[in-house]
Amino acid sequence: MPLQLNARAAAIVAKALADPEALGLSVHRTKDGVQIVDAGVRATGGVEAGLLLAHAALAGLGEVWLEAPAGVPGHHQLRPASDPWDGRCPWPTVAVESTTPVAACLASQYAGWKVSEGKYFAMASGPLRAAIGREDLYDDIGCRELAEVAVGLLESSKLPPDEVCLTLASAAGMTPDRLILLVARTASLAGTLQVVARSLETALHKLHDLGFDLRRIRAGLGRAPLPPVPVPPDDLEAIGRTNDAILYGGQVVLCVTGDDSGLAEVADAAVSAASASYGRPFRALFEAAGYDFYKLDAALFAPAMIEIVNVDTGVLHAAGSIAPDVLRISFGEP
Repeated sequence: MPLQLNARAAAIVAKALADPEALGLSVHRTKDGVQIVDAGVRATGGVEAGLLLAHAALAGLGEVWLEAPAGVPGHHQLRPASDPWDGRCPWPTVAVESTTPVAACLASQYAGWKVSEGKYFAMASGPLRAAIGREDLYDDIGCRELAEVAVGLLESSKLPPDEVCLTLASAAGMTPDRLILLVARTASLAGTLQVVARSLETALHKLHDLGFDLRRIRAGLGRAPLPPVPVPPDDLEAIGRTNDAILYGGQVVLCVTGDDSGLAEVADAAVSAASASYGRPFRALFEAAGYDFYKLDAALFAPAMIEIVNVDTGVLHAAGSIAPDVLRISFGEP
């Protein structure tokens, strides 16, 4: 049975828009009918708006919650084998869990569609991508869909102009009035939170790059620290902090099936420490690369720690460690 990613996300958004002011959202329609939900460009947004963005990005196929500093509540089903912070993480933690992580994280949440038209630029994520379906990734994971409504997230410092909205609606094969776009800049609390909620997605994307058979994955849990508030007004600094939260503070647990052959090697390759660039804050690396993502070492884009639990054999394969000192530098704390 089709997962109906876009329909699920649309239902989440519709529920939130019953009282948008309570979430700090600003909502309007373009002259062509595209619904724009501003969660952190001109609008105030906040934690609840960020959680909305994260849930919509996952198409409702995962849970996202915020843990208090040093707090690890027990309502999630998966647990890391150990707490690398020893109960002393100084920052709140964004946690995400899914029992359908490939669909939730790769088919929907992954920011795999670059929007570039005229002077406008955004990274697009959410189930809109499955309706567009042009990424090669869908050849491997399936989940392309013909949708009656499409929901996309745009990570951008500007609201999309009319021509961009029309381009996205056309690419998704629908009339503009059936397109919903949620927008937030990284340099906003909502925007920062929804990016940090991508720890599990980052691990899955890394495993896909490594050629791991994603059909073996049964469930996943990701956790990463939320950078401190106030969020810096500079998008580059905010982008640096959100990346560092995952690269140097992200923990992921994956439940897989099959035999254990090669899983230890996969775990070792699936953490950020496998990169020769590991150890420097992301913004410094980005600056050295001339602000060109494609000049960065792709091996860096992985969580700090991963635990692969084989549910068939009971064997745990773990790799990586957190780097609190790098996080403190990135977050501007002593």
